[in-house]
Amino acid sequence: MTETEFLTLADATLNTIEAALDRLNDQDMVDVECKRSGNVLEIEFIDNGSKVIVNSQAPMQELWVAARSGGFHYKRIEGRWINTRDGSELFQALSDITTAQGGAPVVLSDA
Repeated sequence: MTETEFLTLADATLNTIEAALDRLNDQDMVDVECKRSGNVLEIEFIDNGSKVIVNSQAPMQELWVAARSGGFHYKRIEGRWINTRDGSELFQALSDITTAQGGAPVVLSDA
């Protein structure tokens, strides 16, 4: 994948995550505020002030996630963002992370 293709895909993925969390916030499912600055998406949980950061790393062609539970790297494999260490999928992992940090059930998907 070229760098341009990666950046386009990464940007679309960050937009999908942000839009999904904004919808859940509007539905009062979880109290979050998303801030986007270039290739970095900051998700702040209003109730406890904790954050999850998702950003793209073009040189590595990965999406990185920083959360209370740790740091994770995701590479695009067969149309999905897969954790380079444990094989988990990005949207499922973000669902688990945001549920744990936000204190309310969250389900995110790329669909």
